[in-house]
Amino acid sequence: MPMSNRRKSSWSALTAELRRRRVYPVVAAYAVVSWIALQVAEVTFEPLGLPDVAMVGLIVLVVAGFPLAVVVAWTYDITPLGVRRTPDVDDGSLAAEGRSSVAVLPFVDMSAEGDQAYFCEGVAEEILNTLAGIDGLRVAARSMSFRHSGDGRDAQEIGRSLGVDAVLEGSVRKSEDRLRVTAQLVDVSGGYDHWSRSFDEPVQDVFAIQDEIAMSIAEALLETLPKSTKQALRARPHADVDAYDYYLRGRQFFRRFHKVDIEHARAMFRRAIERDPRFALAWAGFADCHSFLLMYADPDPDYAATARDASDRALSLAPELAEAHASRGLASLVSRDFDAAEREFRNALELNPNLYEAYYYFARTCFHQGDVDKAAELFAKAAECDPSEYQSRCLRVQILRGTGRIDEARNEARQAVAILEKNLEWNPDDARAYHLGAGSLVVLGDLERARRWLRRALELDPDDSILLYNVACNFATMGDADESLDYLERAARVGMISADWMRNDEDLANLREEPRYLALLESLEAREASRDSA
Repeated sequence: MPMSNRRKSSWSALTAELRRRRVYPVVAAYAVVSWIALQVAEVTFEPLGLPDVAMVGLIVLVVAGFPLAVVVAWTYDITPLGVRRTPDVDDGSLAAEGRSSVAVLPFVDMSAEGDQAYFCEGVAEEILNTLAGIDGLRVAARSMSFRHSGDGRDAQEIGRSLGVDAVLEGSVRKSEDRLRVTAQLVDVSGGYDHWSRSFDEPVQDVFAIQDEIAMSIAEALLETLPKSTKQALRARPHADVDAYDYYLRGRQFFRRFHKVDIEHARAMFRRAIERDPRFALAWAGFADCHSFLLMYADPDPDYAATARDASDRALSLAPELAEAHASRGLASLVSRDFDAAEREFRNALELNPNLYEAYYYFARTCFHQGDVDKAAELFAKAAECDPSEYQSRCLRVQILRGTGRIDEARNEARQAVAILEKNLEWNPDDARAYHLGAGSLVVLGDLERARRWLRRALELDPDDSILLYNVACNFATMGDADESLDYLERAARVGMISADWMRNDEDLANLREEPRYLALLESLEAREASRDSA
């Protein structure tokens, strides 16, 4: 980056942070009060018989107090609840981007039965995804904004912690065939509403409501909204509303990352497809379920065929849908068609350069082929797309350590652990965070804590093959070869391990001459060859 651009970026970041911490109003108030005090002193000190040194002392006091006022304004906020420390900006803040930025909070479920949380989150997420595709607008990642659901803080405070200009919040009341949605865009610096509106429409109008909210938010935050963007929003294809409901349920299950939840997600996506056979996103979700089951749970070759067919169907229905290309890429990855996988991930990223999944699975594709440097680069790009997501960072730590880039590995590990700790505050039962994070702790030399995290992961999910594999990797890097091999063999018994991944994993480097390791690798290669020929 040219020096002038770096200076401009740094200045933009500083001014954005000064606004977020409300330093400017304090400086202005201090200047006004100081001026008044000096004027009063000039008029009153002489009649009161005070020596000239008193005026000099007051001037010195005013000048000396200025930096103190700035420091206090930077550090503390005056709120209706009293003086409180200004919250730090969450990792991955958008404050330094120099563009209008917004966070979308999950909408509150106001339905009588209180059973529509998945639907409320889905409505908010669709709005978020639409906003993320608009040029000139930066949108906080879902994992950053959605974790603030129900934490009791107001939108203004959440927005300051996320480092955004505005926050969208709202509520949904769904009752039979009616839908009531309220939404308001809150200005973070001033606390006022940029925009607010209520909708009381048939449930079938949910897509029009989402588009209207997204367009209104973009128009409120951007000076101009290109005509092409408006036309693209209005032209977006939509699904049958019941199919959409099943799709949202499926997506909620899918994110939990456990085998039983993937099975539930698959059932929901199937129901969505049955309701609306032209629903491309549901086809992509259905394909991803089969790819995950093949990759992590069961070598059934029918899963590979279904993943390919379903992702092909998604692409035929929506060739411009980035998620469909990413789904096809994942199906190609699990079938070990690496050239096709790379091609589809590149297509996905051309359509949506901010699609985390495309970078993440593209990185895994490169790792499977032994191109670990490219994998590390792509994991870094995935982290840029979603700065609060820990998986890509943890896997990059493993690559950097394995390739001898120790200083880089430690720096990445420190960032990863900070993100993991914050994630575990919100999700204390996230077994994946514990077993992936343990590798970063090992790189930082915190072996005792790494062991505690591994034990906790095993308590939470003792039969997950990926968890067992990563536990084995950590014990290998700590020098416990026998214990590592025990977990590695157990992982192969209860689920799937990729021979390609295992062969290129430098965490297992000190096991490669072990007879048990060699026998296991040979067994995995034979199993994959049998599956590929089926």
